[in-house]
Amino acid sequence: MAKVIIVGCGVAGPALAIFLKRLGFEPIIYERANGLANAGLSLFLQPNGLRVLSLIPGLSAAIPGKDIVSMSSYSTLEEDAGLLGDNDVPTDVRDVFGYPMRGVRRMELIKLLVDVAEAQGIPIRWGHRLTDIEQSDGDVKAIFANGFTDAGAFLVGCDGLHSATRTVLFGEEPTTFLGLTQTGGISPTPGDMVEHARVINWCGNGAHMMAYPVSDTHTSWAITLREGEARESWRAVDQHEVEKIRRTSIAQWGFGASELIKTAEKVVKFGLYDRPELHSWHKGRVVLLGDAAHPTPPHLGQGANQTFEDIYHLTHLLGTHPGAAGDSATLETVFTKYEQVRMPRSMVLIDTARKQGENRVVEGVESCLARNQGVRAFMSDEGVMALYAELYGDLVEKQSRL
Repeated sequence: MAKVIIVGCGVAGPALAIFLKRLGFEPIIYERANGLANAGLSLFLQPNGLRVLSLIPGLSAAIPGKDIVSMSSYSTLEEDAGLLGDNDVPTDVRDVFGYPMRGVRRMELIKLLVDVAEAQGIPIRWGHRLTDIEQSDGDVKAIFANGFTDAGAFLVGCDGLHSATRTVLFGEEPTTFLGLTQTGGISPTPGDMVEHARVINWCGNGAHMMAYPVSDTHTSWAITLREGEARESWRAVDQHEVEKIRRTSIAQWGFGASELIKTAEKVVKFGLYDRPELHSWHKGRVVLLGDAAHPTPPHLGQGANQTFEDIYHLTHLLGTHPGAAGDSATLETVFTKYEQVRMPRSMVLIDTARKQGENRVVEGVESCLARNQGVRAFMSDEGVMALYAELYGDLVEKQSRL
């Protein structure tokens, strides 16, 4: 069976490996970290992502987290404080598309995928940082910083936002700070939020906050601000930085926001950056997937879900092109078709997410009042379902092919 080298053991790597194993390939995962690293906070799984994960036998029932049933939006602007709208669209989404929206701790999902991959005999090699790639007509060789090398039929870069695979293929690229930072945390769910599992948005002057439950007891939240450049890291901040956040005016917001901020058990902070759009996600026997190919702003919660769509389409094409791993021309056809399917969709969602962030975080009373009016209109059932029709609209049509 053809060996496939996968670089990266975040959300994408083990999920891809499981799909490849089911196709008869022999995947092996290489990860730069020395073990599972508790970076990041949570993921907002949505029907398009959960539909793909459901194709792994037995996985759906084991996915941790909390299903969302409703959503609410509030204004914290003094001139227009209060509820902007609420609805049960997450329940409607589940009924229409067959899968819920689910909040989950990032590390819990990764650990589950790693456990499933290892149970299927998929090797994971920790502490291997990719430094170079060598290709021939028949195989591809991965070279790691510790001196180890390995060769396979093809290589998939699943190594995320700071992809070494992408850098080796296309060189160093400029990044552009978007003028926005995010501060996020995991907190005990306040008592008045326990009864109904809701997505909640708070709209302020120059700031936006969003929260959703990730278990029966805890809620994940994120604040988006316009401020100076911050490091592009998802690592937890120190206690000094946590206390600074708790002293901000945002930590005084009502409607449950204050309690979440002040009781956080873990807090991270990072800057939001843009990367150049790639015109190809592959070169020879190497292809990119997920954030390595198309880093997605967090404002739609679609990053992991788009990764799972990538995995489905890439493996579907490999399954319908027998012998691709051994034939360079067929492999080129598979990678090109994968790009033709995924590039247009990912670019639309990246643009939509970017605009969502810009529209949420506005400054000045007049701009905030205008934004609030837009939120009121959007929070109607029709407004929210229009967005989700864009996100999952072809899901029902593809049920028979997934």
